[in-house]
Amino acid sequence: MTEQDIEIEEVVKVDDKLVAAMDRLIPQLSSSNKPPDRSSLEEIVASGSSVLLAALIDGEIVGSLTLVTFNIPTGKRAWIEDVVVDEKCRNKGIGEALNQHAINIAKKVGAKTVDLTSRPSREAANRLYDRLGFTKRDTNIYRFEI
Repeated sequence: MTEQDIEIEEVVKVDDKLVAAMDRLIPQLSSSNKPPDRSSLEEIVASGSSVLLAALIDGEIVGSLTLVTFNIPTGKRAWIEDVVVDEKCRNKGIGEALNQHAINIAKKVGAKTVDLTSRPSREAANRLYDRLGFTKRDTNIYRFEI
């Protein structure tokens, strides 16, 4: 498999193939969150602030990433969330292709920065982000559960 075999597409329509792919991929990303249903996916795809990217090999969705862009007083920002590559296809450049595509979209819409978080235990992902030029920020991340 080469990088030419990987297609990155912006999801513009939710279909059974996408729903099935998310049912397979999201549990590989998070054991505490259930996969999105069709309605949730449609909401993501219809949103003006998020772009759902799918990585395909031979027409099969093997990875996804969500890019969120938003305006704040200090400028337009972008955030990468829920990057996942099917475990059977890892270490083949799919995560890199997804992230590069997201970064290019962020540049096109005028974002000043692209942020993301990654658990320290995701060593391969952290090496990828470092290789892509992301820098670790000296900040605290807080979460309020609702």
